[in-house]
Amino acid sequence: MTKLESKKSGVAVGKSATEQVNNGSVDPGCPDQSTTIKAKVMKQTSRESLHRRNTECEVYDDGTNTFFWRAHTVTVLFILTCALVYVTLLEETPQDTAYNTKRGIVASILVFLCFGVTQAKDGPFTRPHPAYWRFWLCVTVVYELFLIFILFQTVHDGRQFMKYIDPKLGVPLPERDYGGNCLIYDPGNTTDPFHNIWDKMDGFVPAHFLGWYIKTLMIRDWWMCMIISVMFEFLEYSLEHQLPNFSECWWDHWIMDVLVCNGLGIYYGMKTLAWLSMKPYQWQGLWNIPTYKGKIKRIAFQFTPYSWVKFEWKPASNLRRWLAVLGIIFMFLLAELNTFYLKFVLWMPPEHYLVLLRLVFFVNVGGVGMREIYDFMDDPKFHKKLGQQAWLAAAITVTEFLIVVKYDPHTIMLPIPSLIMQCWFLGILLILLWTVWRFFIRDITLRYKETRRRKQEAPADWDRPLGNGSTATPSGRSKLNGSSEMLRQRKS
Repeated sequence: MTKLESKKSGVAVGKSATEQVNNGSVDPGCPDQSTTIKAKVMKQTSRESLHRRNTECEVYDDGTNTFFWRAHTVTVLFILTCALVYVTLLEETPQDTAYNTKRGIVASILVFLCFGVTQAKDGPFTRPHPAYWRFWLCVTVVYELFLIFILFQTVHDGRQFMKYIDPKLGVPLPERDYGGNCLIYDPGNTTDPFHNIWDKMDGFVPAHFLGWYIKTLMIRDWWMCMIISVMFEFLEYSLEHQLPNFSECWWDHWIMDVLVCNGLGIYYGMKTLAWLSMKPYQWQGLWNIPTYKGKIKRIAFQFTPYSWVKFEWKPASNLRRWLAVLGIIFMFLLAELNTFYLKFVLWMPPEHYLVLLRLVFFVNVGGVGMREIYDFMDDPKFHKKLGQQAWLAAAITVTEFLIVVKYDPHTIMLPIPSLIMQCWFLGILLILLWTVWRFFIRDITLRYKETRRRKQEAPADWDRPLGNGSTATPSGRSKLNGSSEMLRQRKS
């Protein structure tokens, strides 16, 4: 959250406590009870403010609101109206039905984007401009509607529909197998003994590095990134009988992917996160900066975050956060698998621009979605519902998987080898057992020990010597008052 949001949260806590006192839940004539409630609220507020200071950077802004930050709703409406008037009155409509259909669909999408950029709800990000993130929110809606349309077509019609986007599509393509000869040094090839390494050094190597660098900026946690990276390699091992594209050499899996490409991407991503968390965020209006060098620097910093929040997922703190972290890992892995399965069932070559556009789309959508998920988990009192971008990203991931299931159920249903099935069953069983032990058995044991400790301390409090040195068992009324006073102190 931003600094303004943390202030709102603190004000809301104090306001709720004040309303509770004024509404009669706390007796005004009882100073001890009101003092206890106030102390509890102050302690909770200080704990939340301490957490904000530990995870959120300080932001200083002079509040300059220039022409650049305005929504320009009237201007956009005027330009849109002029464009429609030109098409209606001045342009001659072509007699090509297919061309008019394509142009009508594109015009409808552009009008929707104009509406969304000016009128949609702002997200958690404001740099480089809130309209930029509203644009990607509308693109998310358009992409989800496109997936729903493809889902409701037959397999043949859906694949042939891709020809309307690119005439080269709609043709079955062979899958490339990255396995085969896995010798790092091939003595049989005297010309180039290391040809196996050079053959696998294609465009996906820098794509792996850049992709994991950006994913680290999204997740902002080293352990989660490494778990997702290693788990995806296990998924490739498990599903290489379905897609030949998953078949790779062992050193391609663990050395080139996990250690070199993914590992370096995560390392440099964490270094960038450390720089962003320590960087001072002091914003000043462009026209308030006197020097040209300062103005150029301010324009460059416009493309950096407005503020920075350090993500502390804490998956073992409670069952809700643990299940949420498991869900995030599962959705990330499913989105990664959809990249390979979608191009397989829709007959798209890996180097096609649609595959690249999908990755660019998830880069812009994933960062906002992860921030909304973290806010929803970390501060459910202020963020009472899941963010719009996170909701749409989850819906898109599920819809893509349903398209894969519908378009090629034979490949999806190919039986997994028994050894791999046993390994996955053992892993899932261990996760379930640890979950039950950590959040149920362990908590029950701790509560039982705490109850026994309280029962052992209670008789000692009752048998405490009085002022004259004698011990006496308190009467029924005094025992009740003592226990209620003790309970009130423990609650406070």
